[in-house]
Amino acid sequence: MEKRRELLTSMFKSNGVNTGINNDDKYYKQLKIDLDNRIEQLEKLPAMHDVSLKESLKEKGIDRRDFMKWATAACAMLSLPGSFTPLVAKAAELADRLPIIWLHMAECTGCSESLLRSENPSIDSLIFDHISLEYHETLMTASGWQAEQNLENAMEKYKGRYVLMVEGAIPMNNHGEFLTIGGHGKKGVDRANEAASDAAAIFAIGTCSSFGGVQAASPNPTGAVSMSEATGKTVINVPGCPPSEKNIVGTLLHFLLYGTLPALDAYNRPLWAYKRRVHDLCERRGHFDAGEFVEQFGDDGAKEGYCLYKVGCKGPYTFNNCSKNKFNQGTSWPVQAGFGCMGCSEPDFWDTMGVVGEPLKDRLYQTTFGGLGADATADKIGIGLLTLTAVGIAAHATIAAIKPPKE
Repeated sequence: MEKRRELLTSMFKSNGVNTGINNDDKYYKQLKIDLDNRIEQLEKLPAMHDVSLKESLKEKGIDRRDFMKWATAACAMLSLPGSFTPLVAKAAELADRLPIIWLHMAECTGCSESLLRSENPSIDSLIFDHISLEYHETLMTASGWQAEQNLENAMEKYKGRYVLMVEGAIPMNNHGEFLTIGGHGKKGVDRANEAASDAAAIFAIGTCSSFGGVQAASPNPTGAVSMSEATGKTVINVPGCPPSEKNIVGTLLHFLLYGTLPALDAYNRPLWAYKRRVHDLCERRGHFDAGEFVEQFGDDGAKEGYCLYKVGCKGPYTFNNCSKNKFNQGTSWPVQAGFGCMGCSEPDFWDTMGVVGEPLKDRLYQTTFGGLGADATADKIGIGLLTLTAVGIAAHATIAAIKPPKE
């Protein structure tokens, strides 16, 4: 109960709700009033699509019951009680009242692909289709000069109202000339700053935009940096290489509901998505606790689904909900497929997480730091300790890890 109250308090503080009340029912009552008011504000804005979300879902064979199941799951994902399901559903239906500008910088477009490339479109991707996407280089019909004009018009028309979503790192070396865009040859860093200056909120989608990603790996010849470093603006980071579609849509849905930034960790990641480590909810966690490890790929332990820590899994050091959400419409994720987590949602993961197939040499067999275990978050542990020490390998696994392999 105490941990639950702590999470609620953090969430309410981030959204301007009075936390001096001690009764949970009063918390929720006040929160519902605030969200009702937010929905009323959205309803007053003009719809930007002729076809409603309900009609789009029906056309794709998704009935109202399935949609409400999705809304219920979204409530749980955002740490809201089930009674808030109608509000979440309504916010999703009003997603076209919020103009979106999506910029591509130095990246591979994998984050967009994660959201959009599915054999059977998910509700998340359909909601993303429903939003007022004013500019997205991969998806828009326009090209060349017309595309650039569309971007300029959108930034002017929706000044102070649009949400800016940025995919990719920002090159800074050689005065930013490693990335130029469009017929005018505008530098990526200049475009990013122009768009950020009048945005209502900025989301860095993927690890490249959040932390620099692979492009910023040593020796980083282009001087690639994160969106926040390039612009000096407050940016909500949604890291992952790529992040799941649920984390992208969920972050947007949170802004729709609250109209404010979510509770964030030390790296500006939404706590609702990045509060816990990959390790905490991993289906192989029981084998870790029992000291049952894959010693090398293809051995009997691998066939039995044992823990991948000894062959390089970085799940104990990585904050993300991959083990819960998975990918490809919840089909699987790397650890389920038999390959360890690379730590791709962490800053500088390419340099700090070491060799992909080997455990971190400087963090082997350490006990939990200061008694913090599965509930440790980036806020509690701190940036320095996340970077320099173990994030908390359970003490009983220490003994198991140094035992010789089972016969």
